Amino acid sequence: MEDKPAFPPNVALLVSIVAVSTASILIRMSGAPPLAIATYRLAFATLILLPFYIRSGGHKRLAASSSRDILTLAAVGVVLAIHFGSWITSLGLTSVASSVLFVHIDPIFVAVVSHIYLGERVGRGTLFGIALAFVGAAAIAFSDAGVSDASLIGDLLAVIGAIMLGLYILAGRRLRQSLDLVSYVTPVYASSAVTLALASFASGTSLWPYSGGELFLFFAIALIPMIFGHTVYNWTLKWLSAPVVSISLLGEPVGATILAYVFLAEAPTPMTLLGGALVLLGIYQCVRSSS
Repeated sequence: MEDKPAFPPNVALLVSIVAVSTASILIRMSGAPPLAIATYRLAFATLILLPFYIRSGGHKRLAASSSRDILTLAAVGVVLAIHFGSWITSLGLTSVASSVLFVHIDPIFVAVVSHIYLGERVGRGTLFGIALAFVGAAAIAFSDAGVSDASLIGDLLAVIGAIMLGLYILAGRRLRQSLDLVSYVTPVYASSAVTLALASFASGTSLWPYSGGELFLFFAIALIPMIFGHTVYNWTLKWLSAPVVSISLLGEPVGATILAYVFLAEAPTPMTLLGGALVLLGIYQCVRSSS
């Protein structure tokens, strides 16, 4: 268990945001089905971490854990699997800008869930932020409706991914207080990979064979946005609050939209830009108020 950070958490958080911003571009470069991409992303990430996990004795600590603790880690993995399965699928149906904007409205759901189930009062600032975000989301949905029905389905899948992301971040904030980074993320990634593999088999999605180029792309998706992105911001959850991490992730829609324009020539519409600005402002207001 870490007593003091070996690296400045704020700097680590910045590195993670830059890394996760590349995810949507790398995924768009792949011709594989979404569930296959998600499965390989989590499987390769698990394999990368496995030597560190074994060396640190994580497997022994897991074996000595209670059934409840093991099931909790597995459940977080399932949540992560749903997040990636729905979000990566959304990238094939809607624009990068819309997908990454919708998948990061998780602080809105966290605020609502906290109010309904935890009895935490939602202040005026939070309500104002929620209203702004919904107006922005409506503007993006209106813009996407003019493109195709598939775009709206993609937006909905990204929203499902956002709900799962919110649950994942909240769980990570709690579990990281008692678990070191590798002991937490390795079993979570592993259970997520197994869940996605089972979903692939159930849906008839082929997991083999793929070309060397595709496998290299899968590895890059696991290494850059997963290890240097998700894993690094999971490390920061030990030192930074969940709202701070949530709001920092707003950098991904900005970075991903810029990269999509540069590498995919995918320019967001004026309505998407306006809606995106309102969504980001609304989420910022929500997290600022809840903090």
